[in-house]
Amino acid sequence: MMETMSQGTSSRGRAAVIRTELKVEDEAFLTDDFLRQLINVGEVDILVGLPTHNNAKTIGSIVHTIRNGLLQAFPRERAVIINADGGSRDGTPEVVTGISIDDVRPTSGPYALRTLHSISTKYAGSPSSGVALRTILAAAELLRAKACIVMSPVSANIESEWLSKLLRPIYRDGFDLVTPTYRRHKFEGLLMTNLLYPMIRALYGVRIREAYTPEFGFSSRLGSQFLGQNNWNDGTGGAGVELRFTLSAVTGGYRICQSFLGEKDRVERNAADLVPTLRQTVGTLFSAVEADFPVWSAVAGSQPVPTTGSEQEVLLEPMRINRKRLREMFSTGVAELESVFQSILSRSTLTELQRLARPGEEFHYSAELWVRTVYEFAASYQKSVISRDHIIQALAPLFRGRAFTFLMENRNGSANDVENSIEGLCLAFERLKPYLLEMWKSRE
Repeated sequence: MMETMSQGTSSRGRAAVIRTELKVEDEAFLTDDFLRQLINVGEVDILVGLPTHNNAKTIGSIVHTIRNGLLQAFPRERAVIINADGGSRDGTPEVVTGISIDDVRPTSGPYALRTLHSISTKYAGSPSSGVALRTILAAAELLRAKACIVMSPVSANIESEWLSKLLRPIYRDGFDLVTPTYRRHKFEGLLMTNLLYPMIRALYGVRIREAYTPEFGFSSRLGSQFLGQNNWNDGTGGAGVELRFTLSAVTGGYRICQSFLGEKDRVERNAADLVPTLRQTVGTLFSAVEADFPVWSAVAGSQPVPTTGSEQEVLLEPMRINRKRLREMFSTGVAELESVFQSILSRSTLTELQRLARPGEEFHYSAELWVRTVYEFAASYQKSVISRDHIIQALAPLFRGRAFTFLMENRNGSANDVENSIEGLCLAFERLKPYLLEMWKSRE
């Protein structure tokens, strides 16, 4: 597309041509300045997307690592870093674009034969992962990038090898999506291990350990498909767009693999973070399950995806967790939300949860009871028995109860014990899938 534009056409005119070819409805989505920068870059082989918002403290080292990774693994390829910034006020974009290739070029070893570009654009409105990803996908489409990755702006432990691990399966081996696997503490990522991974595995039939992640690689054809078919103006503000992207690759029949990156940053969260996190993850998953019913309803069992390195590595060092507080929040939630749960849950499930919430009762939120809980929530979400946001919020105390049981079951467990516990939960989700199908069809 770049070569077909007349040299006499003004930058503003070329921007209008690009908007027409992309069929962009929102005129403010791609600014003229950003389009001019893209035109100056020309076509590329590799694109690195970097969404940011006030990340000046970490972004400099990350950009250095990205550039080193490109120099080491792709010294002959045309590459660009696309920074989609959500209105930073700390100079983040200037840090991204101000780092010269000479700042990271080694005195010996790999040497870039082509210019490594860094360009930045600020989008209007509040910071949004959806707007950032849309900007990156549009840039990849315009630049005809062959392989692309999105990197987190806060990964303090990012290594240059991550670039190769996420890009090579796309660029060399023809995969369309590369999701990472990590080395985590056994009690980190409980929402992923106790809900997202087992439910996605059971419904969609693929064993993707990290379906919702800020780092992933993708092909131009997958990016173009998602850019054109995703409903960007659905009112969600782009919440959970990374998960939607993964599920789109699954339902579209694209080639998916996993690549082990190493240790994942440990993020400290407080109790107030759970409901927003549930909205972005479980809310997104429940919405996708509703739309994807023709696909997942025909799936039986699950299959592994090709994986480079470990599927998961578990760290066992001690970690302070207030388990007593988790149980208390479960019991309080069950009591205070009884009328809400009566709309969402079956009588038998609610009765069992109320029994667990009684003081002095031996507490064990079993895998089967948890699966029934989640499936009843998903079916009630599909039916909109009450406000969908209230359904997601009501799941929070129940998840805390399940987290308490997982912590207690595995507090002295080895890495194999933890993996066996997760596998057992996954098999329970798969075994009880007909229960979800029965509820789904009865509610239609």
